[in-house]
Amino acid sequence: MISKENIYYSLRNLWMRKSRSFLTILSIFIGITTIFIFISFGWGLYDYVNDFATGSSADKFWVEGKTTGAPGTSTVELTDDDIDTIEKTRGVIETIPSYVNFAEVEQDSTKKYVYAMGGDPKKMDILWESFGVEIEKGRILNDGDTYKVSVGYNYQLPDKIFPKGLDINDKILINGIKFKIVGFYESIGNPTDDSNLYFTEEGFKKAFPDTEGYALIYGRGDIKDMEGTVARIEKNLRKSRDQEEGQEDFYVASFTDQLEAFASALNIVIGFIILIAFISVIVSAVNTANTMVTSVLERVREIGVIKSIGAKNSEIFNIFLFESAFLGFVSGIIGVILGWSISATIGAIMNATGWGFLSPHFSPYLFIGCILFATVVGAISGVAPAINASRKRPVEALRYE
Repeated sequence: MISKENIYYSLRNLWMRKSRSFLTILSIFIGITTIFIFISFGWGLYDYVNDFATGSSADKFWVEGKTTGAPGTSTVELTDDDIDTIEKTRGVIETIPSYVNFAEVEQDSTKKYVYAMGGDPKKMDILWESFGVEIEKGRILNDGDTYKVSVGYNYQLPDKIFPKGLDINDKILINGIKFKIVGFYESIGNPTDDSNLYFTEEGFKKAFPDTEGYALIYGRGDIKDMEGTVARIEKNLRKSRDQEEGQEDFYVASFTDQLEAFASALNIVIGFIILIAFISVIVSAVNTANTMVTSVLERVREIGVIKSIGAKNSEIFNIFLFESAFLGFVSGIIGVILGWSISATIGAIMNATGWGFLSPHFSPYLFIGCILFATVVGAISGVAPAINASRKRPVEALRYE
């Protein structure tokens, strides 16, 4: 253990060489700040994925015609026969067929192009509730609401989609036809989803009179055997559509599969970025070691004096190890404070601009872990110089020029 006198001596030395100490701290806390930012946002994304994977979307699947573009552009349409085939598949509980296309929405002279979805209003509402998205203002669509729509969260806000925000009972021009808004959905967390339009089946066909088949068929399956259910749906659809394996004009996926793929890709991206940050920290560690080596060389005579009055090798070692660890500790504190400030600011901006799912996760483990990591890096960087200092012989040290 290092004594209070030696701690005071170390701190006084660091203060006397404050310019060098500051540059050393600067080199470490930049790396710690970077690590904190990316881990906090990566953790937030993992939370988002986990909420889906463990929530009510875990038993969902969807079937979609293969396409050369976005849904509604050269998409292979699905039919009532496909719905019948899917519903007869073992493990399938229910299906929710949906129409999807791009719509032109207009307010005064402002035009935007957004996704539009239509279907049985009762089933569509069950789908959104299962995803944890509910009507925030107004009401859901009902049978017979042919010229009425419910819309995404952002239509309420000025300058999000139109210069003026819309309200319940306002009229909106969709593909040249007037529809009345009856409800606004909660924010989903990204601008695309929060600008969607939702129709009844009859209303969708009024806005898109050329509509015949379905773009998507959502469904609920046996959560204990989602992989088997998806495989059986693929097999049965190939048989009913008379298609060979690998030649399908459709694909089937469960939300769990998609989330696992997303999580795997996220692991790679976050891992690569953190690796870059670790390299930065290693460079910082080399800089810290260089600082401590220089400090030892500058204080050889001091070491000789301290040893001549009875200091042990272990005390000399502890002094220099404490100095390097203290530099790392201070760097860690500054790094997490700066990292938290930047992450919180970016998170607030993302939330304000409609990307709420890109929110950082702040855990006590993250704060403590980053500070401990910086401290350990600093301490390790100072081990070799500390050993070198402790081995100085008093007579040789006192004669050092």
